[in-house]
Amino acid sequence: MPSLDILLTFFVTTAIFAYIPGPAMLYAAAQTMARGRFAGLMASLGIHLGGYVHVLAAAAGLSILFHAVPTLYLAVKLAGAAYLVWLGFTLMRAKASGGGHLPAVEAKSARRAFFESITVEVLNPKTAIFFVAFLPQFTDASAAFPVWVQFLLLGTVVNLMFSSADLVCVFLADAVVVKMRRSTRAQRLLQRAGGTVLIGLGAHLAWQRT
Repeated sequence: MPSLDILLTFFVTTAIFAYIPGPAMLYAAAQTMARGRFAGLMASLGIHLGGYVHVLAAAAGLSILFHAVPTLYLAVKLAGAAYLVWLGFTLMRAKASGGGHLPAVEAKSARRAFFESITVEVLNPKTAIFFVAFLPQFTDASAAFPVWVQFLLLGTVVNLMFSSADLVCVFLADAVVVKMRRSTRAQRLLQRAGGTVLIGLGAHLAWQRT
């Protein structure tokens, strides 16, 4: 593995990147606002599991395809953006449950948030580009472990660190809106706010040049 100094730099840099507010944190907060804390937690888990797809792709060298084939990058990016916008409109059209979430409804929403989040993360090529650009700076070709193993280990640490930030965001969002969920009107406003955030994230992803 890389030297202790390099690993220390890696952990510090990863923590800084993880806790700078970004799309994943906003997405987890939006799911929490619209569907409740459990759905937010399941959304964070979905993002986390989806992140491992990019870790494995980076370790296998597949993510480099996004650099080599710009059209592929654009196609995946637009697909991810369109999916986010669709999710946003879906949340905005959903009926408020009023008076708190029923257990069955909340469980269904959480399952849906989980699978949606995996899809959102897998369809985010910027995550793949991040791993390809970031991880090689902390690998050592002369280390005992092969580079692909180092990619897996370092990528797992990055994914865990980013997921910890998403969880913090979920609990903060839940703390802000917990009192509002008793009102059907407030519930509706939260759903619209969450949907608006997802639509904004989709538009931002679509219009970004890289």
